[in-house]
Amino acid sequence: MLELAILGYLAEGPLHGYELRRRVEQLSGHTRPVSDGSLYPAINRLVKRGELARHAEPGAAATQKYVLTLTEAGRAELLHRLREPGQLEITDHARFMTILAFLSQLPDIEEQHAVLRRRLEFLEAPASFFYDGDRPLSAEEVADPYRRGMMLMARAISRAERAWLRQELAGAQESSRTAPAAPAPRH
Repeated sequence: MLELAILGYLAEGPLHGYELRRRVEQLSGHTRPVSDGSLYPAINRLVKRGELARHAEPGAAATQKYVLTLTEAGRAELLHRLREPGQLEITDHARFMTILAFLSQLPDIEEQHAVLRRRLEFLEAPASFFYDGDRPLSAEEVADPYRRGMMLMARAISRAERAWLRQELAGAQESSRTAPAAPAPRH
């Protein structure tokens, strides 16, 4: 997801490495800190694959600052990753949030909504953190108060996300029904 975040932010415009790092850290939050040991190797891989271009600019005290720019190959890779996220990108909350942060980069709203529908389908499938054999347990069936609390919080988050996804998908359907028809071509 680090590479997707890098590509996504650079799709918005060129950035210095330190600004890119700040934005990626803000997106990932405290749960997934970004170290130099992961960020700069990821940048170097993207440069080596031709997805990013790097050029030096003069900096303070004669030090050079590097500016990163997304290439056409990088834009194509970004769009591919957004159109066809892997199953883990759909099922893992933090990874899906990274997809969501850049989903509007896809120019086709139908492609955007296909990704949202995949996430909604995942969230609507019965699941639990705890099971009795193959049967998922509900929060009300769990005696441990901390596990129950964990499950109640997850349920609330899932409900809110499902409601938002349904609203987005229904709103798109409604706007496509009420959109004015294109004028007929003149002969």
